[in-house]
Parts: sequence; structure tokens; C-alpha cells
Amino acid sequence: MKRNKVFLAVAAAINALVNPVFGVLGGVLRYGDRGDGRHPPEETFQSFSTTTYNIAAALTLTEADHAGRTGRFNIAAGVTVTLPRATGSGAKYRFVVQVTVTSVNDVIKVANTDDSMVGTIYMSQDSADTNVTFDIAADDDTITMNGSTKGGIKGDIIEIEDVATGLFFVLAHLKGTGTEATPMSAAV
Repeated sequence: MKRNKVFLAVAAAINALVNPVFGVLGGVLRYGDRGDGRHPPEETFQSFSTTTYNIAAALTLTEADHAGRTGRFNIAAGVTVTLPRATGSGAKYRFVVQVTVTSVNDVIKVANTDDSMVGTIYMSQDSADTNVTFDIAADDDTITMNGSTKGGIKGDIIEIEDVATGLFFVLAHLKGTGTEATPMSAAV
């Protein structure tokens, strides 16, 4: 029991020092979880990316169930993920493409017409060794990955943060084939 208390004190000290730094850069080190009882702090030392969930069908996210976790697109048929309302909570959502989409599209969109996205998408092209940067327009609210020119290829990563009421910040690293095109649109 004494060891556990020492571990908790050390982990709390590390957390206090590291989270203010890494929280700005993506929150990669965090002791315990959100305190919802699934992983009490005294039982785990958990990072942002170790708790994952599958995305194999249309899914509407909630902050309580999905913030701080990584969603894995793992179906070739493509699915749609709807974000919760942007409230400025600081909630972070990470997505990885585990299976390249081959039909329809993998889509991440906002829940309503009041929300939009800002940020940057970096895309590398498979055969020409080129990189393209897409700035997200002020009214964009949907990311559509088609498995070729717009990303959606195995290994792609999308990070989204709820930064203000009505606003999500997006940083994505995608791969493209052929002539790359922006995956962003104002579709909601």
C-alpha cells in the first residue's frame, strides 16, 4: 500500500509538470483517465493513444465516451463519424485509418450548422514523393476521405480538438494517390 501511495505521488508530480507542456501539443501523457470509473487513476498509467475503439459503422461521438481516445476506421466500405457539438471544452479526438477505404468514403463531420473546422491537412503523395498542404477554409465542416486522392489510406491520422464554441481545430497527416485534392468541404 505504501508503494502505491509513493507511485501516486510521483505520477501526480510528473503529470503536473508534463501535462501543461504536452497538453498544448496533443496531451500524450496523462495519469489515469477522465475519472469516469473505467480506469481509476490508481490502476493505470495511460496515454492518449492507448485507449482505442473501432469505427465499423456510422457513429455519433460523445465527449464522455470518445474524448481522449483513438477511433480506428477499420472497414473498407467507409463510414461516417459525427462529432459532438463544439463547446470549447478542449476535448480531443484522434482517428487513424486502419483499413484503406475502397468504396463510399470515410467521413468525419460536425453535428450542426453552427460548428465548423479550422486547421491544416498535410498530404503526401505515394509515387512522386510530393507533399501538399491544405488550409481548412473558415466554413468547412466535413472531412471526406475517399481512399485515394483525398486520403483514407491505411496509416492516416486525424486529430481534432474542441477549441471554442462552434469551432474544432484539425491537424491531419494523410496519404494520397494520383493528384491530391482537399478532403475538406462545407457539407453540413
